[in-house]
Amino acid sequence: MNAPAATPIFGPGENCSPVWRAAPAAYDASDTQLQILGKPVMERWETPYMHALAAAATSKGGRVLEVGFGMAIAATKVQEAAIDEHWIIECNEGVFQRLQEWAPRQPHKVVPLKGLWEEVAPTLPNGHFDGILYDTYPLSEETWHTHQFNFIRGQAFRLLKPGGVLTFCNLTSWGELMKSKYNDINTMFEETQVPALLEAGFQRDNIHVEVMELVPPADCRYYAFPRVITPLVTKH
Repeated sequence: MNAPAATPIFGPGENCSPVWRAAPAAYDASDTQLQILGKPVMERWETPYMHALAAAATSKGGRVLEVGFGMAIAATKVQEAAIDEHWIIECNEGVFQRLQEWAPRQPHKVVPLKGLWEEVAPTLPNGHFDGILYDTYPLSEETWHTHQFNFIRGQAFRLLKPGGVLTFCNLTSWGELMKSKYNDINTMFEETQVPALLEAGFQRDNIHVEVMELVPPADCRYYAFPRVITPLVTKH
């Protein structure tokens, strides 16, 4: 394993939250990587996986909520689906600016929502969305592996219509778990992610996953496992 992969993404007690909004969004010249505060937020090798998440979130059509815009990989795929509206929460200033430039060119209505999801999501009405795609970046060592659970427990179930679909990922966490604790990605998901979904109110029979073969580049700092997992979680 190369040296960068061995360097932890977060140091003990590290917290980027106070400065994340205003921190420059560093898209590289070839638009293949996004870094913020030196953190590897997204890379273009993720494209097939982001498309799988987008397909899950748009599987019911209607109104879709995307939490985290990043490089617009998933968002662009969402726009190719037969949806009515596409609501997007993004907190970083530079990424939000790119969202505002991207939105008018899309075929379906885009509703950009600026702020942390913790601020924005509670203002959205119950049962408003047919699909949700949650893919934000962890902002602290404390929430590295758990930030998605706060959204799932506090907001996702409430925001979905009955029959609506939630999909989500935390590659920064899952990459670390697959490197340090697990060698089977289904077991990782079952043991570390499913409990929060059940606590939120989703039923076990409505929690499904799809596993995709996808080999990251050798220099990827946050993910090295040759497979990724797409949750498909339906609200009963």
